[in-house]
This record gives sequence, structure tokens and C-alpha cells, in this order.
Amino acid sequence: MGQRKQSHVEQNQVRRDCLRFATQYRRATIIPPPSVLGFQRVETIKVLGVTISRKFSVAQHVDDLLAACAQTLFALRTLRHHGLPDDAIKVVFQAVVAAKLSYATPAWWGFSSAADRSRIEAFLRRALSFNYRSASAPSFNSVCASADEKLFNSILHNSQHILFHLLPPVRDNHYSLRIRSHNRQLPSRSSALTDNNFLMRMLYRDTSSSQK
Repeated sequence: MGQRKQSHVEQNQVRRDCLRFATQYRRATIIPPPSVLGFQRVETIKVLGVTISRKFSVAQHVDDLLAACAQTLFALRTLRHHGLPDDAIKVVFQAVVAAKLSYATPAWWGFSSAADRSRIEAFLRRALSFNYRSASAPSFNSVCASADEKLFNSILHNSQHILFHLLPPVRDNHYSLRIRSHNRQLPSRSSALTDNNFLMRMLYRDTSSSQK
């Protein structure tokens, strides 16, 4: 009985530490909580293939993506030297490199900085200069916007979707001064961190577009 109670205390301590870490995001100086026995404190964490830092930066994720894609470019060059035609190389690029770059973008694209996005676009321009990528291919920003739209519509119109319960309530008014892409209430905006969240970005998308 004593061991079970001690285990409960240790688990609760881990949860409390994680919550304290998250609520201190906006402070200039972060004082981490005491370390927990048996747990290693790290600067980044990789979840389902996406790497994010304790400061909610995805720079390391972009580093990993571009490094892996650069290796694929070397493989494409080898295939070209062995006689693979350019049209086939572009198909391989789209199936491997483009798919790798666009993996789970709704989860991390909102947290990417202007420098992160510039590096990805520079890599794609380099691939275009080598004739690995089609000149008619959409920009990476358009690819991410399309992925956002597809996922948001899937959540919005499917009550069985695992993320459906995270949507705010439906608006109770029946009039609108502008066309909106959804009928949900707009939650309060509390910080830059929450603004970068996928659902928050999509819920405020119409407002952001009208201000441009």
C-alpha cells in the first residue's frame, strides 16, 4: 500500500512539473523546476516524427528535415547518372522529398520562424535549379495552407474526429457581416504561443485575411 501511494506521489510530481514548465513560456527568464529522479531533462523532444524545443521552436526539426532531404538529393543525382530520366526523377522527388517536408505540417508550421521558412524555400529553389522539382509545383507555403485546410475541414465536419472536442461552441447568432469558413465562436487570444496553435490559426484565419 505504501509503495502504491509513493508511486502516485511521483506521478503527480511529474505532471505538476510539466504544467509549471508550460505556464512559464512567456517569462523572460525561465527557472526550471527541480529534476525528478529517473527522468532526464532535455532541450528538445520528438513526438511522432516532429521535433520541438522547450521554447516551442521547430528550428531543430527543420534542420533534421533539410539534412535528410539533402541526402535524398544526392541519391537522385546518382539515379540520374545511371540514366533515370528527368520526369521520373521529379516523380521520385515529389514522392519522397516533398512528402517528407510536408509531413505533419499542421502541427509545426505555425511555430516555424521566418528563417525556418526561408531555409525550406531556399532548399526547394535549389532542387528546382537541379531540375529535380517541377517548375509548376506550388510553393511550400501553399502546400502547408492546403494541408491546414484539409485537416480543419475534416475536424469541422466529423463529430467522430479525435480533435472535434477541441473546437469551440457553435455561434448562437444567425447573422454575419462577412463570409466565414466556419460557424464556431472565436476563443480569446491569450499569447503568441496559442496563436501559433493549429486550431487557433484556423479559427482566426478569416480575421487575419481581412486585415491584410
